[in-house]
This record gives sequence, structure tokens and C-alpha cells, in this order.
Amino acid sequence: MSISVIIPTLNASALLDPIVGAIREQLTAVREIIVIDSASVDNSADKAVSLGCKVIKINRADFNHGTTRNIAARAASGDVIIFMTQDALPADNRLTRELLVPLQDPQTAASYARQIAAPDAAPVESFSREFNYPNRPILKSLEALNTLGIKTFFFSNVCSAIKREVFIALGGFNAAIMNEDMLFASRLILSGYKVAYCPDAAVIHSHNYSFTKQFKRNFDIGVSLKEGCLLKYASPAGEGLRYLREGVSRLLNEGKYSSLTYFILDTCFRYAGYSMGVRYDLLPKPLRRWMSIHPFYFR
Repeated sequence: MSISVIIPTLNASALLDPIVGAIREQLTAVREIIVIDSASVDNSADKAVSLGCKVIKINRADFNHGTTRNIAARAASGDVIIFMTQDALPADNRLTRELLVPLQDPQTAASYARQIAAPDAAPVESFSREFNYPNRPILKSLEALNTLGIKTFFFSNVCSAIKREVFIALGGFNAAIMNEDMLFASRLILSGYKVAYCPDAAVIHSHNYSFTKQFKRNFDIGVSLKEGCLLKYASPAGEGLRYLREGVSRLLNEGKYSSLTYFILDTCFRYAGYSMGVRYDLLPKPLRRWMSIHPFYFR
């Protein structure tokens, strides 16, 4: 299967050299790298061209997590589209090969990679990555709802692979405020396809978000789950409690008491943001804009 890699960018000039270089060194060769740039002011587009990438330019105001990626996907020619973000660095040269392995099955339409926290990640962020991206493969189908709950639909465009034919047939990503990847995975699974998590395919990716940023991100997550109607299939409540319980246990066992306080506060801000997000329709628009990372979504 031939591969097209798609990377949305915004002021990513300093990041492109290592990412494109690592993609070029993959054991399974990539046919093309498509960079879709949101009017960067640091010459990201020119840098991408100099590295041999195909470049599509859009206005920054037109960016949307789903529709922007759809534009690039329509320009792709590979059998498989690998979506990446500008700050996700392949951990080794096996990334593309491992992502393709489960796609040999006709019923498996998509796969996604493990995310490993960067060396400078805070302990709370390292735990979060390990919680969401365990070191064991998972093949998810509709039957998994009974055991995995809302995690059945969990999927990440930080590094994912989707069969292009299926992607186009299902209409691509939703024009969602966030979680366009998870919403698409739910449509795949509800349509009878399978989604594979591949821990042997790994990228280095993490963020040390502030409490405010966590609140806003999780507000947007709540909005997307509400608008995508995923909550009628499963509730995130059980997964949230497991996250809190395992995080507290780990930090206590490691004696990281200052991190424990931070973790509890961080979790509270996540929960508060999510709780407001699933009730966004009860809020006035100015308040929705204030609570969101993407205020332009609530025009």
C-alpha cells in the first residue's frame, strides 16, 4: 500500500527538518508528504517546499481540525493516508511499517500510534500518555463497547493511518471543534469496520499544559462529544475515575507528592471543562467563546 503523509502546519519552520527527515528514513517508503499551511509567518510553506513536500496554503481563519485535513486528503494519491501533527516526531524508522500491518485486514480501516512523552514532560503528562497509550495492541470493533466503553472510539490524529478509499467513502472528518479523529473512528466502528492501536508504531509527543489550557481543551472535547452524539453509546465517567485512581496511586508509590497535588488540580480543571462543554448549549455565546480554545467556532 502506498502512503501519503499529511501534516497541518502553523509557524512550524523549526520543526519540519527533523519530522520530514524522520519520515524520509522510514523502512516503508512514503510516496508524498503534503503540508497544509495556515498562513504561517515564519516561512513554513517555503521550508516545506525546500524539503520536497507538496504544499497547500489556506487562510488562518479557515482552519478547522477536520475540514483542513479533508482538503489535504483530497489532494493525496496514496492508498493510505497517515495524518500527523507538526510536533509529533517518529520515535524510530518502523513507524509507517507498523501502522500498515493491521491494515492488511480488509475489515481494519484505520490504525493509530503510541505517543511517548518527551524527556521534558512533567510527571503528570508522562502518566497521561502512558494511561492513554499503553504498551499493548488493541483491536477495536463495536463489540468492544461492553469492555472498553468510550475508549472504543478513542483515536488520535497526532499520528494515524486511514485507508483513503474508506476515508473518502465515509465523507472524511467532521467540521468539529475538536476530536475530529475520535468522531471519525466512531463512524468507522459503527459502520462495521475495525480500528487498531499499534504500540510498536510510536511518536514522541507531549504538552505541559496550564490549568487554564486544560479547562479550555476539555471544554472543547465536551462540545465535540455532545455534538457528535457519542455519549449515547458510552459515558466517559468510568474512564475518568480510573484515570484519577491510577494517577494518584502511581504518584503516591513514586513519592512525587508535589506532582500529586498538581495532578489532582489538573484533573479537576479537566473535569470542570468537560462538564461545561457537554452543557455548552445552555451557555451564552460570549461565555462559550471565553471557555474554548477555538472561540471562532461559536460565531
